[in-house]
Amino acid sequence: MLVMSSPSGAGKTTITRALLKKDDNLSMSISATTRAPRPGEVDGEDYFFIEKTKFEDMVEKDEFLEHAKVFDNYYGTPKGPVDDALGAGKDVLFDVDWQGARDLRHAARDDQVSIFILPPSHDELERRLYTRAQDSEEVVQKRMSKAASEMSHWGEYDYIVINVDIEDSVAQVEAIMTAERLKRNRQTGLPAFVESMSGEEA
Repeated sequence: MLVMSSPSGAGKTTITRALLKKDDNLSMSISATTRAPRPGEVDGEDYFFIEKTKFEDMVEKDEFLEHAKVFDNYYGTPKGPVDDALGAGKDVLFDVDWQGARDLRHAARDDQVSIFILPPSHDELERRLYTRAQDSEEVVQKRMSKAASEMSHWGEYDYIVINVDIEDSVAQVEAIMTAERLKRNRQTGLPAFVESMSGEEA
């Protein structure tokens, strides 16, 4: 479970999309949200866009790994698709805020790796929010005021990537993934393999 968080505009979504294109063993956990789709977003690919009443019903039925209210809307990670992907032997990428990351850590700490994406500066973060032209002036300023609070949780993550250049940042996350996959406890079948090398039966 690869968990990635950042303040809005730091480049997390661009990084995750690049990772998914390059790594066939990586599956995206699609969050459900009650907010309206942004231009170009597709239901079932970017998010599951659902009504507030349905979201609340799913909460009541314990169908989320984590859920939270962010910017007057609800977000949550449905359990079913994640369980299916993990069962198929894929690593699962989570794009969540710090609250979601904390909930996921409590749910599955031993098999989770968390990365926080930081912008190179306050001014650059603001510039990126305006450049993407997806939100109103009011929303941009709201996101900027929220960014400091979000970034204060950087110490809760295993790794920090400062996103100065997208290609470099993607390469850094790939290096983290490679190292984590090579950890002894994540290499399934390793004891049997080592024993077979010594001529002993597993």
